[in-house]
Amino acid sequence: MTPPDHRTDPPLVAEETATVLGFLEYQRQTLEWKCAELTPRQLATRAVPTSELTLLGMVRHLAAVEAGWLVGFGGLPFDLWPDVVRDRDEQFRVDPATVTAADVKAAWATWRAVAEAVRSVVGRLPLDTADRPWGRDDEFSLRWILVHLVEEYARHNGHADLIREALDGVTGE
Repeated sequence: MTPPDHRTDPPLVAEETATVLGFLEYQRQTLEWKCAELTPRQLATRAVPTSELTLLGMVRHLAAVEAGWLVGFGGLPFDLWPDVVRDRDEQFRVDPATVTAADVKAAWATWRAVAEAVRSVVGRLPLDTADRPWGRDDEFSLRWILVHLVEEYARHNGHADLIREALDGVTGE
């Protein structure tokens, strides 16, 4: 009798997938919580005057990061993905004097659509699927990309915590 191939063993794969996605969902929910109940102007407030970093910019940036790592991955169709702000500088550039509720609504709608597209990718492909994400020279596994997304969110959620504390004193996970 040969040992099971853990790459295709459904209970283990399902458990691993649930764990990685669970951590990614937790980080997404943390970002939403950090931005909850803030006005468009507050969401567009810079972390410090010399930086373009804002909470709304982070929402736009993280949507672009998730899409950027998985557009076209595993041969999936490009129409799975919503349009995101591709220019990194433009992702973060939000003017508190002109930002509107519609700008905020659009950023969150795109962010949610990207998260749904990522869930679709994970539902269609095994974690060990390897491919070259759009615009990259190297091959990465889906597992590596998802863990990287958790790291990206965790880092920016630390920034979000500091911005939120400066805005109204709210801190915590």
